[in-house]
Amino acid sequence: MTEQAARGADRQERPEPDTGQTLQGLLDILDLEPIEVNIFRGRSPDGGPQRIFGGQVAGQALVAAGRTVPSDRHVHSLHAYFIRPGDPSVPIVYEVDRVRDGRSFTTRRVTAIQHGKAIFTLSASFHHVEPGLRHRTPMPDVPAPDELPTTRERLYEVFGKVPRFATWHPIEVRPVGPLSFEVERDPSLRSMENLVWLKVDGTLPDDPLLHVCLMTYASDMTLLDTVLIAHGRSFSGIAMASLDHAMWFHRPFRADDWLLYAQETPSADGARGLARGLVYTRGGELVCSVVQEGLIRVTDGGNGDE
Repeated sequence: MTEQAARGADRQERPEPDTGQTLQGLLDILDLEPIEVNIFRGRSPDGGPQRIFGGQVAGQALVAAGRTVPSDRHVHSLHAYFIRPGDPSVPIVYEVDRVRDGRSFTTRRVTAIQHGKAIFTLSASFHHVEPGLRHRTPMPDVPAPDELPTTRERLYEVFGKVPRFATWHPIEVRPVGPLSFEVERDPSLRSMENLVWLKVDGTLPDDPLLHVCLMTYASDMTLLDTVLIAHGRSFSGIAMASLDHAMWFHRPFRADDWLLYAQETPSADGARGLARGLVYTRGGELVCSVVQEGLIRVTDGGNGDE
């Protein structure tokens, strides 16, 4: 069977769930319940992992902050710390502190609480649109997303099946370079870069805050993989967790259009790895910058040396 035929057979044997329902599930997760002034409640998806995905709590916290800010002010930066693992079996309470409402900038601080303890904190700054100087770092020259196989197809080539962790997700990711599992099998593929195309697999309403919150969610999906790819490792024998996360939003964008997430890792040491990324539209506009440090602890006896 040819590679193309194998991919086609994989699609036939594993039909995708209904896109609208699954995407709607993600949108429901980000649609927080207001329970008091400056207090919101969020939930986690049923049947998810044993601890809450970091992008989920970051996206929900930004939703909470944004709902206390006038609609003509758009988030331009956020800085967050992951303090404790989240428990997906109970709701998350988000408390918003209205730190400042200035003439040009609005600042909010959000604390996510479970079992009476803070599990996550976020500070976000909002700014009304005004003219100014403009420049950007050029986008890397990469293949277009429709020229690349899906992540599911890539994993099928590695494992001969689609692993359970790679079941369909409403945010589609198409890597340009190698997956961590491919690098582990072929160390010559190691790279300090990790370029992926991503987008929400569906059509979203024209709500700028929603698009930013979905990019916040997606920004945590592949960033620490960059550290693993640099060392020829996959998730096996590695304990990973996001520690802190920062984002800057430069220009408007749509999360349901393809975005190039160009990631790199400048350093890893002391069981921590640093990764950063630039997000571009297909037209080459730089719309977002991301930096994250995460726990990268080797648990299988390896020393993690370069």
